[in-house]
Amino acid sequence: MRNLRYLAIEGVIGVGKTSLAKKLAERLDARLILDKPEENPFLPDFYREPRRYAFQTQLFFLLSRFRQQEEIPQWDLFHSMVITDYLFERDHIFATLNLDDRELILYNRIASLLRKEVPVPDLVVYLQSSPARLLANIRRRNLSYEKNISEDYLRSLCEAYNRYFFHYNHCPLLVVNATEIDFVNREKDFEDLVREILRPHRGIEFYSPIPG
Repeated sequence: MRNLRYLAIEGVIGVGKTSLAKKLAERLDARLILDKPEENPFLPDFYREPRRYAFQTQLFFLLSRFRQQEEIPQWDLFHSMVITDYLFERDHIFATLNLDDRELILYNRIASLLRKEVPVPDLVVYLQSSPARLLANIRRRNLSYEKNISEDYLRSLCEAYNRYFFHYNHCPLLVVNATEIDFVNREKDFEDLVREILRPHRGIEFYSPIPG
């Protein structure tokens, strides 16, 4: 765990980012910073009419996540680590998928100014799962604003995430195949994943755990 002060958990909607971040924060006595999609007033409209509300939704997320990221370097006396359930660059992944060319140009101009002030994690954990498993998880948690998410949309998100992280080189990246494991309800799966996260990492590494 040496030098691991800022850990970011990433992955497509429904993969378990927030659940893992919460369990890790409790296990490692870390400060927890959570994305808050429910606070985005445009999100329900986006899932209903993506083309019409994409830019407003994306810009709200960009600015609200930037405000959270500004707090990360302010280490406190009670926690030696910060864990987030998102990476700031998540916004770029969604922007390239949802915005048209003119909107994307404007978005990138704003994002490039903000990105200079955002801290880089010591490690990113990218949780991968199948679109079918993601959709089942989403249906199980039954959030009203997610009811219109389709498996096709999740498949396109998975492809966009994979393209982005294929070239990721800002910090060490641990890619975890989470399709068959349950780190929320199976303690062995969680503890195995904790050990994998806490060991030293370099570059892009892959972890395909055996289900407990």
